[in-house]
Amino acid sequence: MSLHAPLTVTGGRLLLPDGTIIPGAIRCEGGFIVALGGGVSPQPGDEVHDAAGKLVTPGLVDIGVFEIDKPAFHFGGVTRAALMPDQNPPLDVPARVRFAAQSGKPDFWVHPLAAATKELEGRSLAEIALMRDAGARAVATGRRWIGDSGTMLRLLQYAGMLGLVVIAHAEDAGLVGNAVATAGEMATRLGLPNAPAEAEALALARDIVLAELAGAAIHFRKVTTAAGLDLVRRAKDRGLKVTAGVSPAYFMLSDLAMAEFRTFAHLSPPLRSEVDRKAVIAAIADGTIDVIASCHDPRGPEDKRLPFADSAPGMAGAETLLPLTLNLVRDGVIPIGRAFDLLAANPARLLGVNAGRLAVGTEADIAVIDPERPWIVDSDKMAASAGNTPFDKQPVQGRVLALFKGGVLVRAKKPRRT
Repeated sequence: MSLHAPLTVTGGRLLLPDGTIIPGAIRCEGGFIVALGGGVSPQPGDEVHDAAGKLVTPGLVDIGVFEIDKPAFHFGGVTRAALMPDQNPPLDVPARVRFAAQSGKPDFWVHPLAAATKELEGRSLAEIALMRDAGARAVATGRRWIGDSGTMLRLLQYAGMLGLVVIAHAEDAGLVGNAVATAGEMATRLGLPNAPAEAEALALARDIVLAELAGAAIHFRKVTTAAGLDLVRRAKDRGLKVTAGVSPAYFMLSDLAMAEFRTFAHLSPPLRSEVDRKAVIAAIADGTIDVIASCHDPRGPEDKRLPFADSAPGMAGAETLLPLTLNLVRDGVIPIGRAFDLLAANPARLLGVNAGRLAVGTEADIAVIDPERPWIVDSDKMAASAGNTPFDKQPVQGRVLALFKGGVLVRAKKPRRT
């Protein structure tokens, strides 16, 4: 039960779970939404925030981040993040999971992802049941693919018994090796170690078969190739419990962004061809992709100011997640309701949290957004702990004006009291 005064957000345009937008207010009490719509008004003692005609949406739910970077998340409208187990040390024992689950308080929700295997080495299963009891919301293979099919099958069977989704990395490690680029003209021109894009499809094909055998739910954190997306599409058509995610870099950029050895474009998996980029957009449009996530991984100069092949993969993505996804809305690829399904409702459902929607009874994680407000991404001025973004100096649209966690303001000016 929240000890804070009730909150009423007035004068907004409310984005409802079915994608419709209505004028009205939203009232929160005890950390939950208790009323919303045109007839809602503040009660005596409420804190009141005037949305001034802007869009009122659920806070974003970001699956698969590598660092809890609260200033960046708050800037980007993220109220919850699922933390990858690839920490130092990894989240492979209950005590570390429990500590991570508490680490965002009081102004951010952290949902740890339990390491699938001890030390994330892909061999022996970790203490998954105990980590679930300590606060893990799903189990993840980390940055690496589990190459041993027997281990992966046991993981899926065990996670299925526990009611946990397995979040998997989809690249065949035997093909990828030390590659930092996708095989093709750009990798050849730059002379970079590369692997065929088919490494993704091979990993997906095996893991989909094993998930079907185990009757388990599996979420592929990033699916970035046309062949891989076709496999996910067919698995869904067969009714399997398969979901897929992607980050904005893969529908915004192709491997051309690596020209001049720009290490901010060194990602994992590596950027793909233009054909694959267009396939990602088509998969977002037709529902094959369920989640768009930032994959937030801030890296400083010590990791990025190196030769491309020696640099660390990853980008700071929390601040640009919303505006880059809104590009899909402006381009007519998806409606705005679908955008927030991808950014909030679907990831919340995968994690089993009562959030990601504006509905009575859900937790009061709320964002007030101006979808049209222009700004320019500047790696030198980002709120993130490091500004390693391939979108540096790019103009974007969409800005969070106010953010509430459990009905309590965490970004923007303080609401007034009635």
